[in-house]
Amino acid sequence: MYVIPAIDLISGKCVRLIQGEYDREITYEENPVRQAHQFISEGAEWLHIVDLDGARMGKPVNIEPVRAIAELGQLKIELGGGIRDKASIARMLDMGLERLIIGTKAVQDFDWFSQMATEFSGRIVLGLDARGAKLASDGWTEDTKGELIEFAKQAIKLPIAAIIYTDISKDGMLAGPNLERTKAVVNAVDVPVIAAGGVSSTEDIKALAQAGVSGAIIGRALYEGRLTLTEAIKTAKECK
Repeated sequence: MYVIPAIDLISGKCVRLIQGEYDREITYEENPVRQAHQFISEGAEWLHIVDLDGARMGKPVNIEPVRAIAELGQLKIELGGGIRDKASIARMLDMGLERLIIGTKAVQDFDWFSQMATEFSGRIVLGLDARGAKLASDGWTEDTKGELIEFAKQAIKLPIAAIIYTDISKDGMLAGPNLERTKAVVNAVDVPVIAAGGVSSTEDIKALAQAGVSGAIIGRALYEGRLTLTEAIKTAKECK
């Protein structure tokens, strides 16, 4: 199991949204590159970036901050938010990103997602954001009729790199992850599952490891000093 620190971008700044609500924004760092350097100094190997402006607008927006972080050449980067056409996929991968997260377009147009997952084999991650058992889309602003587990089972037939499952109700709340539903996703699929939302302690990391996840994304807890990235990484490596 590995730990992935998160940078969420709005107007080029590092922010967090409480439960995915854009009117509940907390700005933590004006300079994303400086924040990336901080994570590197604490042992980060991966970085999870979400272009929140892109998620709302349906196309990549915070391109330059992402490019600047990629040019450091010290992190494997996964990026989500507004990746909804082939040109955007090719453009962002050409910047040196490791993989791209597609959520909204996957839910809205599974045939297109299937084509992209096949064409960019091993470089696409399915982002499943849910309120309860129901999937959400468009930067979490729209609820769908899609069922989390059933959609995950459908997607694992494709050559995707992983599934990132985010419980929206937990995200930014520092109240622990949704272990029961996370475990249900892990048990339903045979691809790596990365958990996001609510991770705020080493105990949460241990519990997720026991649930069988391959990775855990941590955001607000790092920014507010609930735990350090160094101790989070150490805990994850010690989990069997």
